[in-house]
Amino acid sequence: MSTAPVARAVRRGAAQRLAALAEEALGGPLPLRVRAWDGSEAGPPDTPVVVVRSRRALRRLLWQPGELGLAQAYVTRELDVEGDLAEALRVMWGAARERGLHAPRIGLADRVQAVGAALRLGAVGPRPPTPASQARLRGGLHSRSRDRAAISHHYDLSNAFYRLLLDETMAYSSGYWTSEDPGFGPADAQRSKLELICRKLALVPGARLLDIGCGWGSLTLYAAEEYKTQVTAVTLAAEQAAYVREQVRERGLEHLVDVVCQDYRDIEGGAYDAVATVEMGEHVGDAEYPAFAAALRRLVRPQGRVLVQQMSRGSVAPGGGAFIEAYIAPDMHMRPLGETVGLLEGAGLEVRSVESLREHYVRTVAAWHRTLEERWDDFVRLVGEETARVWRLYLVGGALAFEERRMGVDQILSVRPTPDGSAGMPAVPHTWYAGTDER
Repeated sequence: MSTAPVARAVRRGAAQRLAALAEEALGGPLPLRVRAWDGSEAGPPDTPVVVVRSRRALRRLLWQPGELGLAQAYVTRELDVEGDLAEALRVMWGAARERGLHAPRIGLADRVQAVGAALRLGAVGPRPPTPASQARLRGGLHSRSRDRAAISHHYDLSNAFYRLLLDETMAYSSGYWTSEDPGFGPADAQRSKLELICRKLALVPGARLLDIGCGWGSLTLYAAEEYKTQVTAVTLAAEQAAYVREQVRERGLEHLVDVVCQDYRDIEGGAYDAVATVEMGEHVGDAEYPAFAAALRRLVRPQGRVLVQQMSRGSVAPGGGAFIEAYIAPDMHMRPLGETVGLLEGAGLEVRSVESLREHYVRTVAAWHRTLEERWDDFVRLVGEETARVWRLYLVGGALAFEERRMGVDQILSVRPTPDGSAGMPAVPHTWYAGTDER
């Protein structure tokens, strides 16, 4: 007796049941095609194909519904996207906007229905193990020890990894794309950003700059080399501190740069001419940000300037999202731009300039993603396929979030006025932008 009809029925069933479950959870028609582990397919043609390679992917979603469960399945290759991952995410977000799809709202009846479907698909079982690349933090939120672990999870991945991903400036923040010339690349955009920051801070030879969250020292080294500024560079990541110290020695900048591996809350002294914090404020925490803003004011002298380059997000999703917070930046907190401006001014700083770099970040992240794909085998050899897939999802999703204005990034320049209100700022900042594409 032939078993072909039975096999065909099985091949039809898995994908169709998965599609029906997804449409029920999303509250609308599925915008992507689905291919199940048995070869069956369902969903609209001529769209990116979500490949469910294993029943374990469905089991993850039973235990962890929503974004985090999907991310866990993706990084472990239990779920994949055939073709352009960015286009698949773009289609999903577009459908959410245009058709009113929503994140799953899982109630008791939904769980019973999902378990029944999973039983029919043979996907019921114990909770799958958490992927090794997911952060595991302990201790009180934004305690010193937990913050150190959160920073280490992301930034201490290895200097070799970031050296492979980034350009020679080792700047891990939005560049400033001041030219459309094809020869103007990521390193040029980063140098333009560093030059712009130095100009906004009015750095001069001998000025004292505090670089909080210095990363791999791009601003610290640039300010010391180009402006002969005395820089105190602060980072909580041991790998970063070691790298910056090595660069300081190699470039003969020991007389200009002091590298300190410590929590920003432990910075002593003050009266700096300028303070910069480039994409570090997202890690401070919501409850802790007023004290952080007060520290920025305390550390700078009267008429000294403070530049904060920081990412923002809408009020409906103040953090980075379940995937970002589990795999990339644990405990991070972003807020709408206006709220950050209010917190800085509430601390006694006067905000004098706000400049959006949102479109610049789209291009910056796209450049990092191109490097990741072009050197994929090198990244896999260095950190393993699971971590490489984490970064693919992170960079593709991040670029799309900035492109679609779900996230932003801004340079906020403020000053500490004197008691009589004097800011010492020029009436017209005409020198900030001239020739920044020539650096």
